[in-house]
Amino acid sequence: MPEAALLPDGATLREAPADPGPGANDPAPGPCPGTEALVALCRGLAAGLGGEVALAGLHRFPDGEAGVRLVHDLAGRDVVLAVHLHDPDPKLLPLAFLADLCRDLGARRVVLCAPYLPYMRQDARFRPGEAITSASFARVVSRYVDGLVTVDPHLHRHPTLDAIYAVPSRVVAAAPLLAAWIASRVPRPVVVGPDEESAQWARAVAEGAGAPWLVLTKVRRGDHAVEVSRPDLAGLAGLAAAPEARAGGQASAAGWGDRTPVLVDDIVSTAGTVVRTLERLRAEGARPAVVAAVHAVFAGDGWARLQAAGPAEVVTTTTIPHATNGIDVAPALAPALADLLAALGRA
Repeated sequence: MPEAALLPDGATLREAPADPGPGANDPAPGPCPGTEALVALCRGLAAGLGGEVALAGLHRFPDGEAGVRLVHDLAGRDVVLAVHLHDPDPKLLPLAFLADLCRDLGARRVVLCAPYLPYMRQDARFRPGEAITSASFARVVSRYVDGLVTVDPHLHRHPTLDAIYAVPSRVVAAAPLLAAWIASRVPRPVVVGPDEESAQWARAVAEGAGAPWLVLTKVRRGDHAVEVSRPDLAGLAGLAAAPEARAGGQASAAGWGDRTPVLVDDIVSTAGTVVRTLERLRAEGARPAVVAAVHAVFAGDGWARLQAAGPAEVVTTTTIPHATNGIDVAPALAPALADLLAALGRA
């Protein structure tokens, strides 16, 4: 088998280090409490790549320093570091140690698979003296890995990941995954984007689901204060019959009729935007809306606030472990990893 297509032993999937718990003096490899979602991700990737799963151990010393250990033959092999990078600060240094250890043990290439890529929203200097942490984080990560695969990073002011990362990358689009879920689970949906930034993304989801779509306008007054415009619903009751309201066309109607709004977003953090959008849709006479999001950040009381807003259902992808996970990204990540590894092998 050509090297670019992965040798029979495939890529070694390395779980992100997990704390073995109090009283553990040796960072022995093995699954630890709370790592079930990550182990499931690794197994899904291994199945798609024809590789194997190996677990790394992390030990925290009494002074707070970290030690990592893995027991596996990595000589001449490709290693995929699979890690959930929400709450990234305590994970970044152990991840760097682990990547460095893989090289020390003879790994041929080390690729990071981070379904959620943090620090992407700080993409400009909003106030004098602020660090542009998306670029700072990218420079740190680029020092330790040969490539990166992620799902729908928050690219707003950065045109691509190449603008800030110094290593090759592949981006997996979650829109087809959300579209397939909506098409199979929500009868007569209308896809709703909460703000102008979501327009292209909402349209892609709607077209994949064969549904109409609309986009609202958002004004952010602070970290938690958000205002959302009224939706333009002229003619929605006759949507199915109206030529201009064909599947994938922008919804513009007088009422919701029997349509179910599906609010789609890439990141739900404080949930302020989603909550205000749900309130606006309810005030306009819509049915309880379904919320479908890619990254379930749910910072602070975000999840409680969203539950209190009364959505019909909330579904997220497995980029961040959460009770709402219902859309698995591993089957889409594996081909992207295989493509990146093949490209690195040709370089």
